[in-house]
Amino acid sequence: MLTLYDAARCPYCARVRIVIAEKGIEFETIEIDLNDRPAWIYEKNATGRVPVVEEDAWTLPESAVIMEYLEERYPERPLLPADPADRALARLRIFRHDAFTGPYYALRRGTDGADALFAEQLDLLDAALEERPWLGGADYGLADIAYVPWILRARDAMGIELDPYPALSEWLVRLLDRPAVAEEAHVVAGL
Repeated sequence: MLTLYDAARCPYCARVRIVIAEKGIEFETIEIDLNDRPAWIYEKNATGRVPVVEEDAWTLPESAVIMEYLEERYPERPLLPADPADRALARLRIFRHDAFTGPYYALRRGTDGADALFAEQLDLLDAALEERPWLGGADYGLADIAYVPWILRARDAMGIELDPYPALSEWLVRLLDRPAVAEEAHVVAGL
């Protein structure tokens, strides 16, 4: 059985939780207190970060890598497009995710000018979603899952207004129709 070393407040963990739910994978959770990480978590991931998945005594850290692993290990309910161009686009969006999270975390820390930088990132997502219904192309998938935990936290925990981004707002409404994403919204509401 799959074990997820998890932290409810961590958006990187949220990515993995959503993928697991979308694929209907049986798993158990071991909650990690991010304010008091157990020493043994460094044996699972040298950085001490979560998420980490473990299956048959084999461990894997890093949410983007875990998402790809779960996609290949559990191919039912595919979350990467069949079309090679859309598949590449989804991977590119995930690869470039740090350009989005850098301004997000700067804004959370209260860094001067971070609000404008984060607004630029929301503008870019909005523009991408005006061109295509999903971040990875024609269908919902891993690229959408890669971003939605931060969008939910920005909206619900940081009070970021999404109305100025109509395509992004519509995308989030569509995402919240999915039980796995709706469950993550409940997690965020409880933080």
